[in-house]
Amino acid sequence: MLARQRQATILDRVRTAGGVRVTELAAEFGVSDMTIRRDLDALHDRGLLAKVHGGATVTDPGSTDEPGFHAKSVRQAAEKAAIATRAAELVRPGAAVALSAGTTTAELARRLVDVPGLTVVTNSLPVAEILHTAGRPDQTVVLTGGVRTPSDALVGPLAVEAIRSLHLDLLFLGVHGITERAGFTTPNLMEAETDRALVEAADRLVVLADHTKWGTVGISSIVGLGAADVLVSDDRLAPEARRVIDEKVGELVIVTGTGRADGRETTR
Repeated sequence: MLARQRQATILDRVRTAGGVRVTELAAEFGVSDMTIRRDLDALHDRGLLAKVHGGATVTDPGSTDEPGFHAKSVRQAAEKAAIATRAAELVRPGAAVALSAGTTTAELARRLVDVPGLTVVTNSLPVAEILHTAGRPDQTVVLTGGVRTPSDALVGPLAVEAIRSLHLDLLFLGVHGITERAGFTTPNLMEAETDRALVEAADRLVVLADHTKWGTVGISSIVGLGAADVLVSDDRLAPEARRVIDEKVGELVIVTGTGRADGRETTR
């Protein structure tokens, strides 16, 4: 097991049980106590857990907290709807597009059901279900395999291998957090790897992120800000965030008003 996989499992254990012991983890993973202590040191240095004598306990779970799909879907619903409506304008009939997992990309899927000849690749169970149920008969929906996450994403080696053989026009990427240093991030290590495979398969990257994503950091970076060709957000995005994003992203699109996608400001 790779160190990052072991550390992700340790974080899950801390979050579930509230604490872990070095000796128990060493026996479970078949490694030395020193290896586990190094893992705990690395996670502690990132602020993901609190070290105590003989083990570690839970601290602020922000970097690894992964709410379920339904819990996230009710947050910033109007902003997500406006962002999705604007993003749908970038899709042309007959295109091959990818939609990553996320509640904003699910909103986008609802706006793509009438696009003729569309091929959609997704690792999102809700996105696939929306298009399967309401989409046109001339649309093709490709759902990757993989391991299901709390946010209803399919991730891991099966998903990555399926994606690597594809060549796509556009990727619409939902993210957990955005910062200048960490770029676009996720709280799930395997989801980050799957998202990177989607980025590599697509000619253009469009990130969909409401204003609350700025300043939030997931445990794993997907790509840096400079990798995005377009970022679509809402008009509550902080001025400092706009300045940083506008300098690094190809195009920053601000949808004005919550739920009014017809009024918008595009920078650059």
